[in-house]
Amino acid sequence: MNTNTSGIDPTPAENNGALAELGVAAAAAAIREGEISAESYSAALLERARRNSDLQSFITIDESSVLAAAVEADKAHAAGSTAPLLGVPLGVKDSYLTRGLRTTIGVKTLETFIPSRDAAVVRAIKDAGGIVFGKNNLVEMSYGLTGDNARFGQVKNPRGREHVPGGSSSGSAASVAARIVPAAFGGDTIGSIRVPAALTGVVGFKPTTGRWPGDGVAPVSHTLDTAGLLARNVDDCILIDQIIVAGDTIPPSGRSALEGVRFAYAPRQFLGLVDPEIEAQFNDTLHRLRSAGATVVEIDLGEDFSALADRVASNLFFRETQQAVSEFLHTNDIPATFSQIYDDLKPQLKDVWGQFVIRSGPGYLSDADFETTLSIDRPELQRRLGRSLSEGGFDALAFPTVAALAPLIEEQWSFTVAGEQVDHLFLAKNTIPASGAGLPGISLPIGLARSGLPFGIELDGARGDDRRLLDVARRVEQALEKIPA
Repeated sequence: MNTNTSGIDPTPAENNGALAELGVAAAAAAIREGEISAESYSAALLERARRNSDLQSFITIDESSVLAAAVEADKAHAAGSTAPLLGVPLGVKDSYLTRGLRTTIGVKTLETFIPSRDAAVVRAIKDAGGIVFGKNNLVEMSYGLTGDNARFGQVKNPRGREHVPGGSSSGSAASVAARIVPAAFGGDTIGSIRVPAALTGVVGFKPTTGRWPGDGVAPVSHTLDTAGLLARNVDDCILIDQIIVAGDTIPPSGRSALEGVRFAYAPRQFLGLVDPEIEAQFNDTLHRLRSAGATVVEIDLGEDFSALADRVASNLFFRETQQAVSEFLHTNDIPATFSQIYDDLKPQLKDVWGQFVIRSGPGYLSDADFETTLSIDRPELQRRLGRSLSEGGFDALAFPTVAALAPLIEEQWSFTVAGEQVDHLFLAKNTIPASGAGLPGISLPIGLARSGLPFGIELDGARGDDRRLLDVARRVEQALEKIPA
């Protein structure tokens, strides 16, 4: 973690813990009502970041800038500002451009690059009074699911430091789980928000693809990518979503129970291979939802569903990367070329890019197969999921976000689930379908294994129906037992 020390005495430890437990909405309300100052809140979080620097959840924190922004927020509050995020520090994945604060995308090639403008999401948060606390560590070029980064270090899971936190938004999830920040922005292409949310025990929201602006966020695949959020609770996701998507409000349903809500679940597709503790807790969660008034119905998405979803996601993920990254570098005047970034990747990732991402690679998808993916396979995936939700009148499809517990860092590339050997890509097995179809999805923590490692339930809604999904998720959250901090 690269920090600038402030010289300001930290908040007393007993107060730091209470401040660190505040979520986004709670912190904003406390600052707005004069219960705490933005400066004292930021100072407490900075002190917590120092004490948890071993997590390697941040690449860059400019402490003096954070405190200066907090002082300005307190002045604005004294002058009568009621900005919704006034004085609240938030983490930002280091794939987002941040004006005056370096953006590395997790690679050595860009370790000194300082953008001259903010990504659209960052701009919206600043306009709402929020503060960029720092840039979260990530898997290089957002290409991975475990939190491994050769240049800036392996991110560790706050729930068990010898375990991975998931990825690629690894530092964002770890910093929220460790109570360093109340929320952090991430990016999701095949599960990079929802996977680390489940493995670290926080909430992870992936909006409908295209709902949040992607301007200024380093891409992997324009068809699959979306910005999103990792937070402590669903209400904070709702607040941030309403700020990012101005005017699209989510009025409270006025109901805490789940009467009238219908959930589908597809065990054949999502529970074929799963850790026994996760399966047991997932089934118990379905029972809780029924007890709260919901209807839960088993469905089948088809024998070829998983193969279809995997094909759509992998084809688009690899095929679109070179063009998307090259355009991003050029459009934003970033002092690096695609070739320079490729040449400097860690060996394992460079091998993958050489096979599937580089146009001359032996596994590079042909134009004909790419067109088939876009015109036939992806529409079929969207049709099948959309029809399953609409014909049954379902509010959401429910399943375990990740079918495995967080693997050990030393075993992250190959580990066992229910006695069967799998590789790191297994972590995204359940999150891939929503990405391929562009659906909104949200992961909620539902329990802890005997080892203390958390796991989550994902709810996927109909495309474009984010407001309804978030409201249902808020009510589900109320029906679940909170996992301890």
